[in-house]
Amino acid sequence: MALISWAIFGAIVGGIAKAFVPGKVKDGWVPVIGIGIAGSVIGGLPFGEGPAGIVGSVLGAVLLVYGLEWWRASNV
Repeated sequence: MALISWAIFGAIVGGIAKAFVPGKVKDGWVPVIGIGIAGSVIGGLPFGEGPAGIVGSVLGAVLLVYGLEWWRASNV
């Protein structure tokens, strides 16, 4: 059950990050869920649970999107 919760929360956070950074995430929903989960780990854990954790998760996902774009551009 926890895995399903992480996937749902990752989809929400990844979707919000995708909305904040339009055009940067050109992948499908599976990578967006992965970005959301990774962003939750990067930004959500330091802020804890509740509203601060959600904001931290979104910030972490947005930073991850910019980091991935920078990495993709430098490897071309």
